Amino acid sequence: MKKLIFALCLFFAASQFAEAQIHFGIKGGVNYNSDSFREVSDDLINGNAESRTGFHAGIWLRFKLPMTGWYIRPELVYTQLKSEVQFRNTPTTDVAASYNFKKLDIPVLLGKKFLKIAYLNIGPSFQYVLDGNLDIDTISNINADGFTVGMQLGGGIELGKLGLDVRWERAFSDIESDLISSAVGATAQRFDTRINQIIIGLSYRF
Repeated sequence: MKKLIFALCLFFAASQFAEAQIHFGIKGGVNYNSDSFREVSDDLINGNAESRTGFHAGIWLRFKLPMTGWYIRPELVYTQLKSEVQFRNTPTTDVAASYNFKKLDIPVLLGKKFLKIAYLNIGPSFQYVLDGNLDIDTISNINADGFTVGMQLGGGIELGKLGLDVRWERAFSDIESDLISSAVGATAQRFDTRINQIIIGLSYRF
């Protein structure tokens, strides 16, 4: 009897594992450095959107959790984004410069589908800054490498193999980067590359 019960338990566990669907695909889209959708609309109207816009491209997996209706979706994404940095160029002068940087994002999202085509997800996003530069000649050196953690929250729709989603990303930990100005009398300064962003992505499932 014990062997029969054990065999039935193994069969049940194997059947549940077999039901755990695994999907994968590619994705890409637009990133916008902003704290809110209202700020995005204001920047579009005022013509400041280009200075904060970037893009992303990557791959994703989706593991459906048996008997729960939930799924886990890890991603590996390359992102290029723009931001604006204020720094002291001389002992008496402040300068605003566009900061362009590249990073790897690894969001690990917990999600759930509803109405057959829509879904919501939330989870941490682990990020590593690969490179960064300021579009101003007086900066002779910049060290922008750093690791940070944020959170992504969003949702979307999936029609067949195509998906469209919108997410808001909130940064948690800081990245303090060094920049050195070549201007006379300027000193090394530190600035925070942490940003909040709105992400619009298009995905394809194989």
